[in-house]
Amino acid sequence: MNGEELTEQETALYDRQIRVWGADAQRRLSKSHILVYGMKGTVAEFCKNIVLAGVGSVTLVDDRAVTQEALSANFLILPDENLYNGKTLAEVCCDSLKEFNPMVHVSVEKGDISTFGLDFFEKFDAVVISCCSLAKKKLINQKCRKLPKHIAFYTVDCRGSCGEIFVDLKDHKYSKKKLEETIECQLEYPSFEDATAVPWKSLPKRMSKLYFALRVIEQFEDIEGRNPGETSTADLPGVLKLRKELCETNSANESQIPDALLERLLLSTSEYPPVCAIIGGIVGQEVIKAISGKGDPLKNFFFFDAMDGKGLIEDISKP
Repeated sequence: MNGEELTEQETALYDRQIRVWGADAQRRLSKSHILVYGMKGTVAEFCKNIVLAGVGSVTLVDDRAVTQEALSANFLILPDENLYNGKTLAEVCCDSLKEFNPMVHVSVEKGDISTFGLDFFEKFDAVVISCCSLAKKKLINQKCRKLPKHIAFYTVDCRGSCGEIFVDLKDHKYSKKKLEETIECQLEYPSFEDATAVPWKSLPKRMSKLYFALRVIEQFEDIEGRNPGETSTADLPGVLKLRKELCETNSANESQIPDALLERLLLSTSEYPPVCAIIGGIVGQEVIKAISGKGDPLKNFFFFDAMDGKGLIEDISKP
């Protein structure tokens, strides 16, 4: 898009949302570029939301083939095998997303995202990743933070009825309405590596149990050389052993990470579409807030468990 003003076509298409967040926010969205890695059901929901919102472009990265598991949660994959046979997940999702909003440029980038250089990431305003190992999350986050450009970074994970979002906006400035006036605000965010390195004993006692449980499983997969989600209840003894070691190291009580929760996360490695819709919707909302610079952004973890229907925001930063 050339210039600062929205075109007549954009103004007509995005009329309803312009009334909600204003023309300036829509202009920022229309000029933004989003990088997405890991085309699972939750990420498909997110992509649909931001394409409908009218971002400038979305680049998808996922060279994996379509599987039965992907079909169960990703609505962007059409059930006709002839339409996705021989294509990567990113290519199949790209074809579907283009139908939602022809004014948004949707493309595919092939390759291992962890090998992409800083010049590649510099092209984007927001990076959203899923299906990533612990090491890959830290690496991509570090690359985004090294750049002088402000890049919003998000990790998204969904296991069965549970979901987690991590947000890193570095030094984020935004505005929000308070009563009848607009006030300017600023927040400092830690990296994923720094946030997850905060000693457990320094965290609030009422911290979400999901935070601890997901860190245990994440480290278990990393130690075992597994891809995210490549676990089963057969791994429970090894996970319980690691939980004990981590709790001892962090001077934490094992009761903070119930056996039943770990077992549920190990067993439910597939996504539940209703949970995908909730988590994907929240990530979409957060990316829009970060790009537009309007509204209180999430800082810095969000957890959802469909078993109790609760969504919790936890600010985990170094004291």
